[in-house]
Amino acid sequence: MNAETPALTTQTPIRGYFGHPLFGDDSIRALSRVGVIDVGSNSVRMVVFDGAARSPAYFFNEKIMCGLGRDLAQTGRLHPDGRARALAAIKRFALLAQDMALTSLTMVATAAVREAEDGEAFKAEVDASTGLEMLIIEGTEEARLSAQGVLLGWPGARGLICDIGGSSMELAEIGDNTVGRRVSSTLGPFRLQQVPGGKKGLKKHVSITLKALRDEVGGDHNVLYLVGGSWRALARLDMERQGYPLTVLHEYHLTPKSIRKTIDWIAEQDLKKLRDRTGISPERIMLVPLASVVLRQMLSIFRPKDIYVSSYGIREGILFEQMPDKLRSRDPLIEASRHLEQSHARIPGFGRKLFDFLLPLYRTVPHERMRLIRAACLLHDVNWRAHPDYRSESCFDTATRANLGGLDHRGRVYLGLALMNRYKSAGADSRLTPLLKLLSDEEIRHAIMLGRAMRFGAMFTMGGPNDAGELRYFPKKKVLELILNPDRKDLFGEVAAQRFQALAKTIGVSTKLRIARQSSKGSVVDDDPDS
Repeated sequence: MNAETPALTTQTPIRGYFGHPLFGDDSIRALSRVGVIDVGSNSVRMVVFDGAARSPAYFFNEKIMCGLGRDLAQTGRLHPDGRARALAAIKRFALLAQDMALTSLTMVATAAVREAEDGEAFKAEVDASTGLEMLIIEGTEEARLSAQGVLLGWPGARGLICDIGGSSMELAEIGDNTVGRRVSSTLGPFRLQQVPGGKKGLKKHVSITLKALRDEVGGDHNVLYLVGGSWRALARLDMERQGYPLTVLHEYHLTPKSIRKTIDWIAEQDLKKLRDRTGISPERIMLVPLASVVLRQMLSIFRPKDIYVSSYGIREGILFEQMPDKLRSRDPLIEASRHLEQSHARIPGFGRKLFDFLLPLYRTVPHERMRLIRAACLLHDVNWRAHPDYRSESCFDTATRANLGGLDHRGRVYLGLALMNRYKSAGADSRLTPLLKLLSDEEIRHAIMLGRAMRFGAMFTMGGPNDAGELRYFPKKKVLELILNPDRKDLFGEVAAQRFQALAKTIGVSTKLRIARQSSKGSVVDDDPDS
């Protein structure tokens, strides 16, 4: 087991394309079963990532709320009960790691262990009792790894990441797919519990500290990425207040206005009742009011326009650290979709052929929409083993609830609606109406059109639709044309014809069916529309 973290390498630019499959590459396959033990101030967690996809797949994920950093500011030492629980958890994780035959295991300890006077003694105890090495990392290194976790989920992200733990809070700027300035502070909730002077003293302390941090990392960041359990809990409460229809926290978008409303709303609520309604742990929800003080001040001092929640942080940053450049440069959504197709589809590789066949319909769409179309084609058949009566719903669940990186909430619903319509002729079930409110009418129409297009192309032929014919789309003339290869024309049977007409009706165009002429050079299109 390797407990060392490789040096950060230069990243290549993010490209939104299919590219050559990397699953057979030894350097990529080596990422299978990569383990990380994160010894934090509030929790100790082990995550094992499995598979060579650019988007992390969680083979194992277990967390213990130990509270190592409780009372640290007051005593200068790790909490005795938290220390015992953390050691027991790490011993368990070490044995589990042996059973899983991990290719790599990295254990890092953050603020509580690095700042406690008995932190080195705890490290020695862990190392001796488990045979593993616990790396105590500096605050700026913690910030860098957390920022890399955000980059893993958001290729090309630009802004400021804010990672809050129990005993510290880190800031780091990201842009051009690299991590820039970073800084660590004592603005963790455990530390804030010890600040004197009541509410006024706390607010003043937070304000002074944040202004000093702004001087170090800059204050001209339009986007703020929130990392850490306290932020995720606050975002979950924002969802509860608004009745938000999707509870996937990753890439959840907030605005300064909604955050302020939620903070005021939380102050008026019974935290126990909120905990029962949302499933947030008691240890986590008790820290939300203090974290809220920090976030409110962040909004005033840094003045971000958009705020996003990241479920990816230091653990994913360590995985990102081990990725070769050729994998880092890939689009996480496309790579995760390819990985699912490879392992679940009836005919792996068909998704690329389907995309090529349907491309004439989408030549002018923007890059972000094209990513979703590519992902949909790759995912169009991964739920084929589901019961036919529930296959469309299973498709929707895959897109809206699966662990797919590089996919915001609107993208999830768009992708889910498209995949649902790949398997059914109706638009959407009424139970999905709340989720569809995340999309515009145009996005809904476009997703249904994509579903109908995949529904036709996926069943037209089993070898690849371009082997049987070619689609041509003339938007100004409002014509959708299908040119059949002569030796494959019998594939266009009744069901194919019905689905072709359904696609044209959704687009709002008429259809034209033609058969290519056979020549010594193969099939060529006859220019005579009546041939």
